[in-house]
Amino acid sequence: MSFAGVGTSPAPRGPKPESPEQPTGLRRRLHEAFEFKRSLPKLWSILLGAGAFLGALMLWCFLTYGGIVKPLFLPTPTAVVADLVQLFTAEDFAYDILMSVFRVLAGFGLAALLATPLGILMGTFRPLEAIVSPFCAFVRYMPAAAFIPLIILWLGIGHGQKISVIFLGVFFYMLILIAGEADQVKKDLIETAYTLGASRWQILRRVIAPAALPGVLKSLRAMVGAAWTYLIVAELVAAQTGIGFRISEAQRFLRTDRVIAGIVVIGAIGVLTDLLFKVVSAWLTSWEE
Repeated sequence: MSFAGVGTSPAPRGPKPESPEQPTGLRRRLHEAFEFKRSLPKLWSILLGAGAFLGALMLWCFLTYGGIVKPLFLPTPTAVVADLVQLFTAEDFAYDILMSVFRVLAGFGLAALLATPLGILMGTFRPLEAIVSPFCAFVRYMPAAAFIPLIILWLGIGHGQKISVIFLGVFFYMLILIAGEADQVKKDLIETAYTLGASRWQILRRVIAPAALPGVLKSLRAMVGAAWTYLIVAELVAAQTGIGFRISEAQRFLRTDRVIAGIVVIGAIGVLTDLLFKVVSAWLTSWEE
């Protein structure tokens, strides 16, 4: 007698569980595009960036040409372009741009020249960080605009005053960012250099500084945008030239089209500056993977 199968029941033969439906077509492309840390093709990046600008322009046109917003509060793109043409052809606006660029480059350049070596030393040597960091943390929360009366008292109302405001606005933030990048340098690199017989100066110059360079350049790239914001603050007070002076003068006479024209010019210069930083950074850190 066979007892095979006694006490057992046949396995259920119901429908098998379905696997999750895989997205297809456009859904699949969107699903892939929004994966974590997934890189986009360069063409798609350009198209999406251009689409953002186009969308903003279309909204501007809709609000102004459609009469939804009064010209006093938001002029039409045509009015802004016409005012830009007048500024460049009849009012020597190119000289104002040149003065503003000079002030930004001077203030930002001086801050970078001092903050880069000091930040690398702060991120490398703890005693120096303990000395500088508390004072830096205290001063960087003070608004640069609050120092303008003192700076005018000390330096007058010339270029020195504008450059000093920009310097104070970016130096302490830049110092903290660069110190953080230097602090991220792996200790294994330093110990390996010690093993190979390198001195402290050689390690600082040939190991720590090059390893921190990509992060330092990213920090400088971020802070150059802040320098342009502080330019407006510097040129709103006791200025006779510059983009900020033009914006302030237009505000007094309710020339909203001129105010927006000045803002657009600053944005365009900022984009060009950012692209230049990207090119220079890629060239200086071509060895980075």
